[in-house]
Amino acid sequence: MQAELDALETKLAQILERYQAMRGENLKLRQQVVSLENTNKRLHERLEEARTRMESLYNRLPD
Repeated sequence: MQAELDALETKLAQILERYQAMRGENLKLRQQVVSLENTNKRLHERLEEARTRMESLYNRLPD
């Protein structure tokens, strides 16, 4: 009976260890998502600025 309890305790410790590792990884991934979303927003803004400038230059071309 004691061996079974020891085995169960070991398995529980492993589960808790994996849980903590996954929580840490999840936090890192959430931070990465926020960072990538911010980068995407900045790139989108730059693309819009470039599009606006290109339209302005196009509209200045003689017919």
